[in-house]
Amino acid sequence: MTYSYNRLWKLLIDLRMTKTDMRKMAGISTNILAKMGKDEPVAMDTLAKIASSLECGLDDIVEIKQDCEVTNK
Repeated sequence: MTYSYNRLWKLLIDLRMTKTDMRKMAGISTNILAKMGKDEPVAMDTLAKIASSLECGLDDIVEIKQDCEVTNK
């Protein structure tokens, strides 16, 4: 699976909010923010905290794509 938090970064730009402001408002650690910056998976409760603090849905902040492997037989 591939994770992308580009939706979150764009939302923060629209809200004129820094990542640090969002981190403090949601109550998440700098380590979690660093993982998100590398498009690594984070816990669902972390995503819920962010979505709740920004008053948006999970699909507004993260995109998860299933890796597809096509096999010719």
